[in-house]
Amino acid sequence: MRLVALVAVGVLALSACTSGGNVTDEVVGPRDGEATVDLGSGSDPELSDPELSDSAPEDPQRRITLAFAGDVHFEGALVSLPDRAGSTVGAMSRWLRSADLAMVNLESPVTTRGAMAPKEREVAGDRYWFRSAPSALDVLDRSGVDVVSVANNHGGDYGVRGLRDTLRAAEDSPVAVVGIGRDRDAAFTPYRRTIKGTDVAVLAADSSFRESADPIWGVLPGSGPGIASARVPYTNQLTRAVRKAAAVDDLVVVYLHWGDEGDACPTGDQQSLARDLSAAGADIVVGTHAHTPVGAGLLGDTYVSYGLGNFLWYNGGRSSSGVLRLAVRGDEVVADEWHPAYIPPEGGQPQRLTGSPAEEAVSGWNDLRDCTRLAPGPGPAQPTDDGSGDRPDGDRDALPPYTSAIGRIGTRLQERMTGSSHDPASCPVPFADLRRLELSYVGFGGGARTGVLVVHRDVARDVVSTFERLYEARFRVQQMRLVDVYAGDDNASMAANNTSAYNCRTVAGTDTFSDHAYGRAIDINPVQNPYVRGAIVQPPRGGRFVDVDRSSGASTGRGVIGSDDVVTRAFARAGWSWGGDFSDPDFQHFSAE
Repeated sequence: MRLVALVAVGVLALSACTSGGNVTDEVVGPRDGEATVDLGSGSDPELSDPELSDSAPEDPQRRITLAFAGDVHFEGALVSLPDRAGSTVGAMSRWLRSADLAMVNLESPVTTRGAMAPKEREVAGDRYWFRSAPSALDVLDRSGVDVVSVANNHGGDYGVRGLRDTLRAAEDSPVAVVGIGRDRDAAFTPYRRTIKGTDVAVLAADSSFRESADPIWGVLPGSGPGIASARVPYTNQLTRAVRKAAAVDDLVVVYLHWGDEGDACPTGDQQSLARDLSAAGADIVVGTHAHTPVGAGLLGDTYVSYGLGNFLWYNGGRSSSGVLRLAVRGDEVVADEWHPAYIPPEGGQPQRLTGSPAEEAVSGWNDLRDCTRLAPGPGPAQPTDDGSGDRPDGDRDALPPYTSAIGRIGTRLQERMTGSSHDPASCPVPFADLRRLELSYVGFGGGARTGVLVVHRDVARDVVSTFERLYEARFRVQQMRLVDVYAGDDNASMAANNTSAYNCRTVAGTDTFSDHAYGRAIDINPVQNPYVRGAIVQPPRGGRFVDVDRSSGASTGRGVIGSDDVVTRAFARAGWSWGGDFSDPDFQHFSAE
């Protein structure tokens, strides 16, 4: 049954796949003879965008494609571009227009008025002021751009008037503007859109060097119009906005202006901010500012691109450019591709690379990951015979072998859990009796992922074996993070469709500890498997799954648990009971006898 948190103090920045200094008791590795899959690569690959064959009515999410490019402005040779009938950003528009959602960084306010804002903190010879006419948004619209960030070190170049003009221009344009607002709340409000059943939230913020003390460069409560700022360590407003979006939206995207100019490796502040945003629930974090591409890959379950480089630029001093395209299903990036381009020496529209130069550029882009501490992304989509780009579930060689690890709760992880999911003074189980598990699971996109659970040591091996059976059966799990990512808030964890286990909390409306407080219960895919008590459904997004036929032998759909299916049988084999059999069914819940 549904439970409430016993304690929830503060917000912990905990990455789902960080070991936290744990001591490993044992590692269960691949079995002999099991194969792994090579995702491969190709020259000038293109993401497929088919209708998915497994789109059951009760789960309407389909694969979507997102495209991201870097810095854009309309200076120098580009000043007249908005005045040319039918003008676009050029040949690379094809990668933007064919995406379901495309985004760039507009390195200027949209205004023809105002005075240059002071930039007293920057060296006099390095001060620049940019602006773009409202017709610039028309160029971006024709190029396929849906969203622009103006949260950067030039968004406030023409002061409050320039910001107000930018907001006014956005009201009359199909291109959305994020990262600025009439007040602080508005600046941190995401652009929202539902695409093929996936609720997408897009936020933006500036994390580059602050060029002025004027509050327009870092909007404060009551200061009026300004730019959303997330300069380390003052990132709480952005992480709160991300956490809030993650509780209600399927996919959370953050576009940042960050890094050091000319540096093809991320700074320590970038990596710290990426970890905080991942812990807060961001699924995709991309950015620009270095004027050169920086590496990209996976930080746990979060896809991070530290730098997209220049895109539409007035000079070719740093010519490497391109478009990053991500295929996403639910909140999982299932394919990533870099479509390389170059900016001519005189500046202007990016020129598409093809053939051997393109192959070399893609290889170089992959090499940029070496200094990022990121894992490789899923790679280009590999179409199957049905053209779906997904490997058929019947192909037993399509996934790497199942792996798992059981470890003690180390000091660092204890510190992160204290105050959210664990209170040493009052919880019934000490840290010494808990174990941290790393487990392979199959994500909603069909790919192998790694999740983390904390359970009692007495059931650790049973949980490892149970999830191995689910992995082999290709049962889909959307995500598997420690509840500490959500500050021990069960409602927030459920809303994010998070599969979790230990949480020192009580049964709702009582002072009795739940099975979760003993590390002897697991909740799986709460949205697809909600708790139902009369007219109350938790989480609320699970309402559309209440009437799913869960009887033995029924076809339930992706991530849904049914009576006598692979999930209930696997847990029953370990001696666990299913909450779906309760008088008030709790379809997500399993507990040890």
